[in-house]
Amino acid sequence: MLEQSSEDCFLWHALGLEYIKVNELKQAEASFEKVLTINEDYVGTYYHLAHLYLQTSQHEAALATFEKGIEVATRLKDMHARNELQMALDEFEDA
Repeated sequence: MLEQSSEDCFLWHALGLEYIKVNELKQAEASFEKVLTINEDYVGTYYHLAHLYLQTSQHEAALATFEKGIEVATRLKDMHARNELQMALDEFEDA
């Protein structure tokens, strides 16, 4: 499917989630990063990418990703996504 629609954020995001399920974390990271390269407003990817960074001990990248996701969600007026990202960031900072 990606061969036919190489810029489809939904497909890249879904691929990233599948890579996580089979513990292929570098491929998951690359898939999520591809999403945000194609469309930085694909707000759901920030949450998953930030958690992936935490899982792979990339704490500074996780912090930056949470913050960027909050910024994007706020700009898009997606308060549900913004609140989820803020709660995840708060948990990270409290840990």
